[in-house]
Amino acid sequence: MSEAPHLTFDFEKPGMSKGHLVVPKGADCEALSLPVFSLNKGEGPRLLITGGCHGNELEGPIVARRLIEWLPEAQTCGRIIIVPVLNPPALKAFTRNTPIDGLNLNRVFPGRANGSVTERIADAVSRILLPTADTIFDLHSYGPGWEFPLVNTTHPIADPDLMAKTIRMAEAFKLPMTLIWEHPETPGMFDTLAQNQGKVFVCPELGGGEVGAEALAIYEAGVRNGLIALGLIEGKSANLTFRHQKSTQALETRRSSDELYSPARGIFEPRCSILDEVKQGGLIGILHPMESLSALSIDILAPGTSIVCGIRSGSYVEVGEFIALLGRPLNH
Repeated sequence: MSEAPHLTFDFEKPGMSKGHLVVPKGADCEALSLPVFSLNKGEGPRLLITGGCHGNELEGPIVARRLIEWLPEAQTCGRIIIVPVLNPPALKAFTRNTPIDGLNLNRVFPGRANGSVTERIADAVSRILLPTADTIFDLHSYGPGWEFPLVNTTHPIADPDLMAKTIRMAEAFKLPMTLIWEHPETPGMFDTLAQNQGKVFVCPELGGGEVGAEALAIYEAGVRNGLIALGLIEGKSANLTFRHQKSTQALETRRSSDELYSPARGIFEPRCSILDEVKQGGLIGILHPMESLSALSIDILAPGTSIVCGIRSGSYVEVGEFIALLGRPLNH
């Protein structure tokens, strides 16, 4: 390997800097240069904002570029580093995973210096960018094929103090929903790495489907609220409206009951929408087998009273595919 990962500028230098995070070349591809923006206004919080971890989630890179346009005039203290796109090969291919090695960047942290390209990206981020920050905003969206609200997500954290700080930060965005997602034990996630180092990590998720102007505006306003809460910019937090709802709600999921999967192969027909409240036994959707007209359609029912956090758009699904996510009010 010809070089170690590095930044092409000094982020400690006062004021605004622009450059690149260089990810060294390997056997599978040449070196990558990830554009990086830094604004250092002295003492204060240290924030890292990243987007484009998954290449088919375009809202994060868009909002990150929007922030760069107005932050130089608005930021009053501290340091903000922004990387609009963590995974350029996936973005160019509009794929969730890196097309070169087929890996999911958000499942390989902290990466490997001598690994494949996705692992080298994770290694560069882990070694060069993560140490610069105390707080991370990792901008995601749920990608094509899903209806999902504008939501700030995190996972349960063993440290109660860090869990409380993370929830407060997530709720400060004032997005329509804050979701504590009891995710399956998945190694290599960016948030797990950061939280194990005692850092506050929040992950805004913009709904799936098409990239729309209204949702992007709410997403940007939510991130701005987060910057105000950190004290990096001045102003009053905006109360955000989504689908005529002004209030926000905090929900949690239970892995054992709130993630619903297809029981058979066929077309999934959604019968409810995000933020709908469903009673126990309520109809979430219908699975229509297509291989035989004698096979009966299957009702997908809510295992308990809950709120629809996400639902698969009408699509052909295989057995065991994820089709809906439910939640219930969070007990602080």
